[in-house]
Amino acid sequence: MQYNDMPAVLLLLTIWCYWFGVGAMIVRARRKTHDLAGLVPEQSFERAMFVIWIPLVIAWIVLPWLALTRANPLFAVPQFVKEEPLYAALRWLAALIALACLAMTASEKRKGTLITDGLFAYVRHPIYSLSMLLMLCTAIIIATPLMLGIWAVHLVLNNLKARNEERHLLATHGEPYAQYLRRTGRFFPRFAAQTS
Repeated sequence: MQYNDMPAVLLLLTIWCYWFGVGAMIVRARRKTHDLAGLVPEQSFERAMFVIWIPLVIAWIVLPWLALTRANPLFAVPQFVKEEPLYAALRWLAALIALACLAMTASEKRKGTLITDGLFAYVRHPIYSLSMLLMLCTAIIIATPLMLGIWAVHLVLNNLKARNEERHLLATHGEPYAQYLRRTGRFFPRFAAQTS
């Protein structure tokens, strides 16, 4: 393993901690409810996305490790990424942002309740936002064509999933959710002046 590529090592540890945490939440929820706890989506549209999502997550977990352990150009971090001083600095910044994303993703999901506080007061999908930012950090640090492709697919899937959830929540919660839609951004906060 190339321990001298510290941004990639930090990223690898961050991603593995992130997905270990997701797995632990699923196991805890499974023990409480004795069902698949959201692991298998209920809607057919989301089940179809699931077929793409699972290999994508596996690739996200494995590709950074392969980048550190393989010299194959398909998997290895391109040399210019490590040698170009500005890009090397960008990789360190991305590693620190990835750690911040990991710290901010710990949240409790209250099923059936419309959550509009905490990070949800600013964006409708903070977990997806942080996941997309973490994936962007991965694409910056690893920077292989394969990783960039995984990042692009990840963006599309998050957008499709968020839009689908918004349709469902609008049908479920009605006007309170419609008001929430108007005052918050999907993935980024809205900074328009708030009127009372």
